[in-house]
This record gives sequence, structure tokens and C-alpha cells, in this order.
Amino acid sequence: MATKGASFAGLSVALTTPLKNGEVDYELFKQQIDFQVEAGTNCLCPVGTTGESPTLTHEEHEQVIGFVCEYAAGRIKVMPGTGSNSTAEALRLTKFAESVGADAALQVAPYYNKPTQEGFYQHYKCLAEEVGIQLCVYNIPGRTGKNIEPETIARLGELENITMVKEATGSLDQASAILASSNLTVLSGDDSLTLPLMSVGAEGVVSVVGNIIPQDMIALVKAATEGDYTTAREWHAKLFPLCRDMLSLSTNPIPVKAAMAMLGRDTGELRLPMTQLTDDQRGSLKKTLTAYGLL
Repeated sequence: MATKGASFAGLSVALTTPLKNGEVDYELFKQQIDFQVEAGTNCLCPVGTTGESPTLTHEEHEQVIGFVCEYAAGRIKVMPGTGSNSTAEALRLTKFAESVGADAALQVAPYYNKPTQEGFYQHYKCLAEEVGIQLCVYNIPGRTGKNIEPETIARLGELENITMVKEATGSLDQASAILASSNLTVLSGDDSLTLPLMSVGAEGVVSVVGNIIPQDMIALVKAATEGDYTTAREWHAKLFPLCRDMLSLSTNPIPVKAAMAMLGRDTGELRLPMTQLTDDQRGSLKKTLTAYGLL
């Protein structure tokens, strides 16, 4: 039986937000969206962690969502990040995303204020009852400070339009528990864990490295989906050093923006408190990209 969010299986890319002289660079943004459409990516996820949403103003956050939905123009699905540690704010932003044509919304667990499990449930229940688009629960306790337990996620899965989980706990046991107790579509939230998670039933990934090599991530996901684990392991072996060596250099999205700048696809500009790679880190990144065949 198909899982609830099966139309979002495959590769979703957590888009960077290109900046130029401190402002969002919408012309460069268009090129990045076209690049993903041409690659065959299934879904775009703007204004998440990779999209530097913590340092965008509320107005910019809405402008980026509206722009991506308008420019995507039905060529590719759009699932923007609209989560918050304030339920009222998450609801406002999610309603806005729905109004401009988003296909779904990525809802990070309320962060910093560390709700109880009942608090998590009531937060997502409020969103699910007030909007009509599909919702993806984004569980990343390493950033938010608290895990949404599998039992809570299974309970959320009983709500009609909560259809997906972006699983970034790093725990195969957690993912297995969710898959065993719900009909939710599980998407990997860690590039290097895509194949392990798909081996237990996940159906794709919300990817950071997909910003630079979407075709290769698509090939891995396709092979695993088709049960061709020999090919999938070959892609995993090729991709793993890139994921490990690039993304471990610094906090996301610092390394991927630096890589995109080296490849001529981004200015590499960040907003404080995000800071550039050191010269040594840039040297390591160049070696990693060269070893992969990108430079």
C-alpha cells in the first residue's frame, strides 16, 4: 500500500538562498531552480535550514516562498519551510504558503522552548486542522534540542494531511519504529544516511548535496526504490566521501554555499552569524570537489 506522502518520494532539495550584497539574489535563484527542474528533482524545499531561514526577515521569508512557487510554475513540487517554535507564527506562515500555491510545508519541530510530547502533538494538530496542504514533520533534535518520539509521530500520522516525516535523528531504530507504526512517508534528513534509511523503508531524501549533484542523488534513490542494492551501494560509496568531507567542514549551509561558489553557481555570500570557511577549510573543500570530479 502506498504511504500517505508517496507523491513526495524521490529527491527533494533543500535549496540555498542566494545572496548578493546582503539581499536575496532572485536572478541567481531562478538559475538554481531551473538547474533542479532540468535534473529531474521531484521537489524544492526553500527557506529551511539550508536556505538560511533563521536570518531572513519574516517579509523575506514570505517573499522567497512566493517567488519559488511562482517561478516553479507547476514544473516541480514546492515544500517550503514554514515551521516555528511559535505555533501561531508557524500557522501564519503555512497559511501564506498555501495561499501562494505551495504543494506542502516542511514543519521543523518547535525549537529551543522544548515542548512536551503532548505539546508537539497539539502544535502539529493545530496546523493540520487549519490548512489543507500536506505537512511534513521535520524531526532534527540536534538542532531543536528535543526529539519527537516515534509514538508521537505515529499519533500525528493519524491526522489526514500530516503525510511525511523528514527523519534527521540519525537513528535507524527511530525510523523503523515510525515505519512500523504509521503509514507516513519517511524521507531521510541526512544525505549520508539515505541508503540505510531506504533499506528499512524510507522513500527518498531532503538533500543538501542535491544542490550540486542532483542527478547522482536521483540515481541512488532510483536504484534503492527499484531494489537494485548493488547499484545503490555503488552510488552510496561514491557519494559518501563527498557528503562526509564537505558537510562536516562547518555548519550547514556554509560548506555547500562555498562549494556552489567554487562551481560558479552561487556568490557564496552568507548572513551573520554564519561565517565563511577558513583558508584551510577551503583547501580541503577544493580537494573533496576535485576527488569527486566536480573541479
